[in-house]
Order: sequence, then C-alpha cells, then structure tokens
Amino acid sequence: MSEHLFPHFQALKVSRLHDGEIVLAQLHRPEVRNAIDHTMVTELHELCADLEETPRILIIAGCTTDNGRSIFASGADIAQLKERTHQDALRGINNMIFQRIAELPLPVIAAVDGFALGGGLELALSADFRVATAEAKFGQPETGLGIMAAAGGTWRLRAAVGQTLAREILLAGRVLNGEEALEHHLVSSLHEPTQLLDAAVELAQNIAKQDSLAIQITKSVLAMPESAHPHVDNIAQAILFESPAKHQRMQAFLDRRKK
Repeated sequence: MSEHLFPHFQALKVSRLHDGEIVLAQLHRPEVRNAIDHTMVTELHELCADLEETPRILIIAGCTTDNGRSIFASGADIAQLKERTHQDALRGINNMIFQRIAELPLPVIAAVDGFALGGGLELALSADFRVATAEAKFGQPETGLGIMAAAGGTWRLRAAVGQTLAREILLAGRVLNGEEALEHHLVSSLHEPTQLLDAAVELAQNIAKQDSLAIQITKSVLAMPESAHPHVDNIAQAILFESPAKHQRMQAFLDRRKK
C-alpha cells in the first residue's frame, strides 16, 4: 500500500511505500514532457528537507504523457531557461537542488524510461543508482542551445562513463539508448517498462535491509576525495564500531552460525 505525501505539490507526485522506509517521487508535468521548472525545483527542495530530517530511501521516476509514451525528464524548462541571466546562473538553481539530492543521507534511485535529456540526465546523475529500460534515452544537448551542462552534467557524467564518452555526449550531441547506457555503466540494470518501478523498489528494499547508519556513513565516505583516505575511513569505522546495530547484527550472525 502507498501513502500519498505533499498533496499540495503540483509538479511531483510523492508517496510512501513499504511502511514508510521508501519514498517514491514521480515527476508529473506530462504536458511538457516533465520539463524541470521553478515549481518542480521548489518541490524537490521541500522533499529533500523532509528526507534530511527523516532519512528514507528515495526513488525518482517519470510518468506517462498524454500520447502514452513514458518520459523521465526532457530537460530544464526552456521557456524559463531562456529568461535566466548571469545572476541566475551564479545562483545555481538546478545545480543546488541536484547537489542536495546527491547529498541526501540515504541512497537515491533514478528509474528512467524514455527521455532523460539535459537537466533530466543531470537529475538522474545525482542519484546513487540508475535503473532503466532499453527505450531510455540519455543525452546532454545544452551546447546546441548555446549553453553548457552546468548542473553536474560535466563532472558527474565523466565520473560515470569516462572522459572519452563524456566528450561525445557533451560536445558532439551523442545520445545513448538503454543498452548503451548499461554497456558504459551509466545504469546498473535494464528492465521492461512494466517492471521498471518494481525493480527500483526491489533495489530499495535490498538497501533497507542494511543498517541505516552504516549506509549513511558509507555513502558519505564514498563521496570523500582520495586525499581524505585512509584517515576518514578509520574515523567512520570508529563511529560504527560503537553503534548498537553493529553489536546486535554481529551477535545475530554468530548465533546463526551456531545453529
């Protein structure tokens, strides 16, 4: 059973799954192919504030348009983007929300079917996991519009697929389909469209089986620069060695071995 949250939202449909341990946020502007506008950004900030206060696993998915096609997000709302100035760019409107999503305490899963272009791909890149369909399309067409992929679309994409392929996508307009995205490790798995959300939920449930504090600290350590290691690992492990869950889980493991 799902429980709907934030009923005042206009650009997102948010529900709580599996006793509240998983939150599903579906982008819902089908009339403009889920273009990311100011309203959606504002609602994503409100959702992040809630997940920062009460950490839960987040799944971000798209919706179905009026013509029956699935869409993740076609990019930023061009009508709004056209009017933005250098001051807006310095504020990092999309950059800030994608960074906030990337820094959520517990993992984020992007379930991608259809287009994930421009800001749509940048949103997916802010997730810890990406699952997709073979029909998914991933690209960064910003240079064709006279701008660049500035909301994480350069460095996050390079980290995911490597420098050579990132250049093809960013500088030559290459668009990857789902199979190519899997081949180049942009996504972790492919599923039929009817099974995509179930696959994302199953992944979320597997994460939920782990210790929440251990997941949060591991995610933070993964984001640290190489220069922070191994010292940050020792400090993080010291915290976990004293956690009640460590003792309980290890004792349960030892008890199972005795049977």
